[in-house]
Amino acid sequence: MRTAGFLVLLVGSLLLPAQEASTGVKKVAPKQTPIDSGAKMYREYCASCHGLHGKGDGPVASTLVRRPTDLTLLSQKNGGKFPVLLVKNSIQNGVTAGHGSKDMPVWGPILSNVSQHSQALVVLRIENLTNYIETLQVK
Repeated sequence: MRTAGFLVLLVGSLLLPAQEASTGVKKVAPKQTPIDSGAKMYREYCASCHGLHGKGDGPVASTLVRRPTDLTLLSQKNGGKFPVLLVKNSIQNGVTAGHGSKDMPVWGPILSNVSQHSQALVVLRIENLTNYIETLQVK
């Protein structure tokens, strides 16, 4: 029984690098960012897919099944009002309606890890990140 488990782990560990190489995307752990800077969090956690300006054209976007959401159009698609709760929920829980597909990571647990598992710090991070995304809206 141990041999079978070892073989599964061995084969799985051999397949991971092959999958990363086939998509050209290197998966890395998120870096610690300042809690009070939505812009820095956005650049570190979101820009690889959504692009520096939020248009869904980040360097990883072409490797995804569905193009990342153009974050600059959230208000426009919501009758001119920025959908604060939808954005917060999408970041925290990965709500499909907020970003189109399950390609987007569920950031709640990731932000918890970089916040020493403090729920208050996670809430503050999501608040500041949401506020920054609101600044990206087309006028």
